[in-house]
Amino acid sequence: MLLASAVVVWEWLNEHGRWRPYSPAVCHHIEAVIRSDPRCGSVVLGQVDSRLSPYIIDLHSMHQFRQDTGTLRPVRRSFYDPTSAPGQGWLWEWENDAGSWTAYDTEVGIAIQAARDRQQPWLDLAPLGFCYLIDFESMTQINGQTQRCRRIQRRSDLAYPLVSGPLPKSHHAWGPTSMPGHGGLLAITSLGQPCACQQCMLVLSVKAGTMSTAHTLGRRPPQTKPPSPKLSSLPIPGGSYSLTLPRPPTLSRSLSPHRTSMVGATGLSRPALQRIAMAQSRALIASGVPTVPVKNLNGSSPVHPALAGITGILMSAAGLPVCLTRPPKLVLHPPPVSKSDLKPVPGLGHCCRKTTKKQARKGKTPEEVVKRYLQKVRNPPEEDCTICMEALPGPSGYKGPGVGGISRAESVGRLAQCGHQYHLQCLVAMYNNGNKDGSLQCPTCKTIYGVKTGNQPPGKMEYHVIPHSLPGHPDCKTIRIIYNIPPGIQGPEHPNPGKPFTARGFPRHCYLPDSEKGRKVLRLLLVAWDRRLIFSVGTSSTTGESDTVIWNEVHHKTEFGSNLTGHGYPDPGHLDNVLEELKAQGITEEECLPRD
Repeated sequence: MLLASAVVVWEWLNEHGRWRPYSPAVCHHIEAVIRSDPRCGSVVLGQVDSRLSPYIIDLHSMHQFRQDTGTLRPVRRSFYDPTSAPGQGWLWEWENDAGSWTAYDTEVGIAIQAARDRQQPWLDLAPLGFCYLIDFESMTQINGQTQRCRRIQRRSDLAYPLVSGPLPKSHHAWGPTSMPGHGGLLAITSLGQPCACQQCMLVLSVKAGTMSTAHTLGRRPPQTKPPSPKLSSLPIPGGSYSLTLPRPPTLSRSLSPHRTSMVGATGLSRPALQRIAMAQSRALIASGVPTVPVKNLNGSSPVHPALAGITGILMSAAGLPVCLTRPPKLVLHPPPVSKSDLKPVPGLGHCCRKTTKKQARKGKTPEEVVKRYLQKVRNPPEEDCTICMEALPGPSGYKGPGVGGISRAESVGRLAQCGHQYHLQCLVAMYNNGNKDGSLQCPTCKTIYGVKTGNQPPGKMEYHVIPHSLPGHPDCKTIRIIYNIPPGIQGPEHPNPGKPFTARGFPRHCYLPDSEKGRKVLRLLLVAWDRRLIFSVGTSSTTGESDTVIWNEVHHKTEFGSNLTGHGYPDPGHLDNVLEELKAQGITEEECLPRD
């Protein structure tokens, strides 16, 4: 091992199996987040690039998560020579059919820059898996089969982030070693690029600085006496390392890349191996150190628990915290369901509801609407109006447009149901700033007068029963709700009339248990949909994107078979919480559902 420097390029796996690089700015942002908080679990990409606002990188599972669609893609953290194209800030791109420029894969860009530095007239990309020829004189890419030419360019950009840490001396110093749970070979390529699996990336991460006291891979601590016969070296199947098991309390470790020590069946029993690994895991968890789950240990053979133990100890030797559990899997959607299996919801003869553009209300003025819900107050109390914070016996503090002259006898009113008192001018101003739908909501206690409606854009709501059960509801099937709202232009009831709004992640799938209470919630959600209260147009609290369709304070469950994001099942209190949220919007069973 030696201390060396390398440039870091974060990449994501596209649908064609190619690793595509994030931009230098995004990579700098990811590295900065990790340095600022080594325990950080996720990185929001929209904070550095607004075009990536729906995306979050989960550092524990090494996946890119798209919040509006639930799409997961693997990501990796790759290391390259500081003198290569990423380290020098050179970005090679080709012109696509739309006339814009697309960056080459990182390895291809490095090869093109290296060939240019060697002053080669051309470069054949066939060894990299592409049937293209790069002509540096004409700066074109030539398809070897069709002879089609495309323009290419070299653009100067921000250099990718530089990190320092323990890097292997060469490919041979490590040796091609297969690790249980690794899913592949732990190796360093001839270009100095390590394997990009989660374990290897974490070993070489910027967090290494915070773990300087931990034993590093390949460094053997001094021993004052021979190891105990009970703590012998165990062979790793399919590999060339030997492993010295930890000896409490120092938990010293040893890895040899050149030899494999064989032990007999009496070396160490499987239960003892499990006890040691689990003790380490519990100690790390108790100390608050984030844990890395052991993955890909499938099967039920007798050696399975031993492999789990060996994997845990090997990862611990590399300075990685270990948790001998399988990570839960995100299950957003149910298994495929044929159309013949879709059934109507009992008690509902229809399966679809549409909303259209809001129709302008005609007739009553704002002042007339407000007065419908007020009682006159002849002698206002010596209290402040909680809207303008001026004394009720005095004039209103509101001086803006939209309010006509008010006589002193009508200057203060009491809301008939809740009894709270306000300046009439303040209530009219508040009404004018809302949807102007004929309803009024008390700003103090939130009591709703009239029928409250929202500014949900036009769309479609479908609902049906599917033959699968939700976690926590094994005795009933599932109601699936599908919301679909297209993008459009904001109307007068929206924040920025005349400006386009986006609609990310539609259609959105939501789930309810097909129980009596679940059907009750669905019927109330239909009322909320008709009143345009399910969605709104505003700024997303998760992505920061403005002028987009967002949820409107009525929670839905969008995970079918898991609850990793908090939007799934089991959740015993979910249905009751939704009923309370609907009640806060003025939608109750007594008012909206037919009585038997």
